[in-house]
Amino acid sequence: MSAGDVVNQLIRANEARDIDALCAVLTDDCEYENVGMGVCHGPEEVRALLGAFFATAERMAWDVLAQLEQDGTVMNERVDHFFLPDGKQVDVRVAGYFEVVGDKVRRWRDYFDTGPMLSALA
Repeated sequence: MSAGDVVNQLIRANEARDIDALCAVLTDDCEYENVGMGVCHGPEEVRALLGAFFATAERMAWDVLAQLEQDGTVMNERVDHFFLPDGKQVDVRVAGYFEVVGDKVRRWRDYFDTGPMLSALA
């Protein structure tokens, strides 16, 4: 399995809102960061953050516009779509960075504009 395949597996788990499958793709010492919003260490912290988020959105879809892979590093440009219970759709442009070791993600950083999310919550 290539590093890109591992990241695609994480994306599919995210879109399915399957927190168990998502955490299964992470190393025990993983770091997940939404840049500017803090860092999660380990799958249980990721579970706590994303589990609550999964409960908020009815559906999610990641539209990967471009993805590059070199050795164990994967970078992508995407639009993350969040479909909320009130009928709102929030579209967030994201640049993602992933370090893959074996068949798991060790580091995951997302850089994005918080404006669309803050507008949806207002």
